[in-house]
Amino acid sequence: MNKNYYAVLMAGGVGSRFWPISTSEYPKQFHDMLGTGKTLIQKTFERLNKFVPTENILILTNERYNDLVLEQLPAVKQEQVVLEPAMRNTAPCILYAALKIKKMNPNGVMIVAPSDHWIEDEQAFAADVTACFQKCEKEDVLCTLGIKPTFPNTGFGYIEYDKTDDNQIKKVNQFREKPDYETAKDFLSQGNFLWNGGIFMWSVKTIVGAFESFQPEQYRLFDSGFAYYNTDKERAFIAENYPKAENISIDYAILEHSSSIYVLAATFDWNDLGTWGSLFDKLDKDTGGNAVVNAKVLAEDSSGNMIRAAKDKIVVVDGIKDYIIVDKEEVLLIYPKSKEQDIKKVLTKVKEKFGSEQA
Repeated sequence: MNKNYYAVLMAGGVGSRFWPISTSEYPKQFHDMLGTGKTLIQKTFERLNKFVPTENILILTNERYNDLVLEQLPAVKQEQVVLEPAMRNTAPCILYAALKIKKMNPNGVMIVAPSDHWIEDEQAFAADVTACFQKCEKEDVLCTLGIKPTFPNTGFGYIEYDKTDDNQIKKVNQFREKPDYETAKDFLSQGNFLWNGGIFMWSVKTIVGAFESFQPEQYRLFDSGFAYYNTDKERAFIAENYPKAENISIDYAILEHSSSIYVLAATFDWNDLGTWGSLFDKLDKDTGGNAVVNAKVLAEDSSGNMIRAAKDKIVVVDGIKDYIIVDKEEVLLIYPKSKEQDIKKVLTKVKEKFGSEQA
């Protein structure tokens, strides 16, 4: 394995659209959402570990999930768990991780990858990332993986690339915000738009330099602790200074400013597993078209349902179509799939009424 290859696995999100399974105390990346016997973070770690050395994988997460990370990833040492003492979006934590890697290995190239994506063809994933790594080692560029759109999705941002670029890894013209339906249809008809999957690759030298150029205040804040990184003084420095960082995403902080961004159209199937509906799409279905995780289901005149319960629990449904049915110890959710985007609002109402997201 190439010792210059590093991975930053983003595992700090709450995944509230997967409530009631995903909670702020135990978010979706630490659950076996697909019923495979492995949690999402375990699957992601294994996928990255096929081409990135174990000791070169950093887990970026919130302090409250430290024990969960170490429990689920026994190959990871405490020093590989990069803890955020405050929620400050993606730019500060990526800069923090990049500076840690720079101190370990100034020649490092790194992938920033979410911990909760579904990717089946792991060989194709490794080949795509390695191709981007090789470009990043030779050139002062920022790379991303774009996903070939299969329908005019309004829930994703889009990447517009240069149509005239004949290379496999193409120059990005611009990142586009989540569009309305008509705009999304127009993007697809133009043929040079990809979904933004939020997977990035760059050399530590390039990304740190980009922060120095485009976010000088943020850069100075984190670089002032460079001497402390990877030592026993790091934690105290971060506890004091991290909350001072601007709350800003990597997209707004860096990608919107850089003119050296390239995209590779992914050659693997991908799903961001952002909602119960996206999970339904990826799971095998029974004869009635229901997706089932863990439970034993007797379905009469019922189809299109996403059903999850405790292992081997018997669930009987009759006359139910296109619903999310999730049975957890303290909560039973029976909710239309068509309204899945409102689950975050439901969670807020549950907290207001019952004082707990567990209800």
